[in-house]
Amino acid sequence: MKKLYIAIITTVFLAFAVVFLTFPRSTVSELEKRELATFPEFSWQRLFDGSFTRDVSSWFSDSEPYRDRFMALSMMVKDHQRLILSDQDNVTFHAAEADGSSDPETATSTVEEEQAQDEGEEVNLAEYKNKVTAEANSKISHAGIMVIGTGKNVRALMAYGGGPTMGNTYAQIANEYQTKLGNDVQVYCMVIPTAVEFYCPDKARKSTKSQRATITNIYQTLDPKIKAVDIYTTLGQHAEESIYLRTDHHWAPLGAYYAAQKFAAVAGVPFRDLTHYEQHVVHDYVGSMYGFSKDISIKNAPEDFVYYIPKEVDYTTTYTIYDVNKDYQVTGEHKPIQGKFFMHYKDGSGAAYSTFMGGDSKITCVRTSTNNHRRVLILKDSFGNALPGYMFYSFEEVHVVDFRYFRKNITAYIRDNHITDVLFANNVFMTCSANTAKNYRRFLTQ
Repeated sequence: MKKLYIAIITTVFLAFAVVFLTFPRSTVSELEKRELATFPEFSWQRLFDGSFTRDVSSWFSDSEPYRDRFMALSMMVKDHQRLILSDQDNVTFHAAEADGSSDPETATSTVEEEQAQDEGEEVNLAEYKNKVTAEANSKISHAGIMVIGTGKNVRALMAYGGGPTMGNTYAQIANEYQTKLGNDVQVYCMVIPTAVEFYCPDKARKSTKSQRATITNIYQTLDPKIKAVDIYTTLGQHAEESIYLRTDHHWAPLGAYYAAQKFAAVAGVPFRDLTHYEQHVVHDYVGSMYGFSKDISIKNAPEDFVYYIPKEVDYTTTYTIYDVNKDYQVTGEHKPIQGKFFMHYKDGSGAAYSTFMGGDSKITCVRTSTNNHRRVLILKDSFGNALPGYMFYSFEEVHVVDFRYFRKNITAYIRDNHITDVLFANNVFMTCSANTAKNYRRFLTQ
């Protein structure tokens, strides 16, 4: 019996050795939505200082053959353990990875290039390669992910660890904008809560802090001249609807619709309800939270990604696209080109949230047939991508700038484009990020 056991273990070990040493290495992880490590470039200096052997070790462990299959198998085993051991509330906690490799806030899309081309879209592959689908490092690693529910109703939530005063600097930056822009431009502030605020079970509430406290403090810190767009109550009133995605860290387009409706009311501009839009659906959507949580139950509970295209207004979209390197730094800027505002992805595509403008690393200008001399500039993170499409009936021009990539002087941009309204639209995690405030302040002087 002992010999049989040794023989089995030896056979398994040799099989794994053959696979890991001789089979083709993985280059892209669809699960983690990233390119895997490549074999490092050799130099004698890197050999002597130890960096070459260290990078070889990283490459060997990161690019293992059938990486995604092994990870999926591991997740399946863990999911069965969860179903057996968890109680009826089915709340599972996942600590975020320290290196952020699977963080949806730093995820890149490389596996969707072929899918987008299959749809007949004009796709800039260089742009796709560097496209960031979410915010750069939202600093949630201390809080992690909770997965709630079972079956088709599974939902992944990002626990919030921010304190009530963490958005003070963000509010002060908005105040600086209002002072700098004067009375000719109206500044608005919309802080977007995330799904955990509305869907966290009572038994797990102690694992996440109050976003309401942070949001309230930000609004109370704003200059009285700034108009707060408080969507917290608005979203809460519609929480039984599909206003947040279950498998992604973003809100759903329907949630953005209700937020845009509230903004239009505060800004005093026209707004059209959903009867004036054409509904489109990407079926079998699994978003960023699968890779982030590494929980197979998320993959096994795909959802519909439902978005809306205005059908009774004319508009043209112009993009100024940035080149972005592997560290998400801007390395160049292209001349403005016209393109589609709404991209189309086929069923099962994990890039469906990029439906709006195709991503973040660009300046977007939409000129509409609405003629009311109102022009809005949206300063946003990726949550804000879902907002502009509902504003084509409200403004004659809609400009969109992401806080990570803009390289012009913001006051000059506002002046040259005759902007009348500036909307800060950031999710609550970003309002607590020092990098967000730093970038917005830099816009004023660069």
